[in-house]
Amino acid sequence: MIYICSPLRANAKHTMEENIEQAKAICRHCAVNGVLAMAVHLYFTQILDDLIEEERTCGIQHGLTMLAMCKEVWVFGDIISSGMQAEIELAEKLNIPIKYIPDIDAWLEVKNIEN
Repeated sequence: MIYICSPLRANAKHTMEENIEQAKAICRHCAVNGVLAMAVHLYFTQILDDLIEEERTCGIQHGLTMLAMCKEVWVFGDIISSGMQAEIELAEKLNIPIKYIPDIDAWLEVKNIEN
């Protein structure tokens, strides 16, 4: 199981909606290539309100718990949000391998992905 680390909130390059669509595309690409990928920000934003700080914190904490169950962390994009940084730091602390994929569009064009 691969933990997908990508931005959720709007940043200098993308709106929140665009970031969500990118995460969906990443997970779809993983799934059709036989990789079980988990993007917790897609799941928790469906049941928790990211604009309510207590619910955002709850989602982040649950996400970090799920990260600890994963084999690898794949970091997408060239902008690292504070939430992503916390995920990277936990992966490092737990000695979970981290793969950085700065060019999401180029990665999505690859027919078969390597884990």
